[in-house]
Amino acid sequence: MVDQASVKDGKSNGSPEARVVGGVAEFGNDITTLIELQAKLAVIDFKEALARATIPMALVVVALALLLAALPVALLGVARLVAVALSIREGWAMLLTAGVVMLAATVTSIVAARSIPSSFSSFQRSREELARNIAWIRTVLLYSGRHLPRRLR
Repeated sequence: MVDQASVKDGKSNGSPEARVVGGVAEFGNDITTLIELQAKLAVIDFKEALARATIPMALVVVALALLLAALPVALLGVARLVAVALSIREGWAMLLTAGVVMLAATVTSIVAARSIPSSFSSFQRSREELARNIAWIRTVLLYSGRHLPRRLR
């Protein structure tokens, strides 16, 4: 009788408790892997967004610097105009110069600032992947331990 094959009784290996613990451990491993992959994707998206936003942000900084640099010129022009009663042309020239620089800086900063939000569009991938991962987790939690109808198997 020793040389005969043993017959399984149709039950799977291990107790139900061991299968539950194994299932929980496997699910925990899957969740940990998803978190790790989600974090890696977020880092990649952040680097991509930072690369896209570098030039517009630099332009905004330069434009704001020009705007600040134009302020003293404008104030000198106004002061010259007030002090010397509108008849001195030098003050008008200072004021006109300051106005042109401020207008150019304002236009540049508006154009550059409008392109900054689109630089962060790469985070859309992270949001979509996170939504899919959360949906998967919900599905696993909802159907874990339940038997699926024959048509869904």
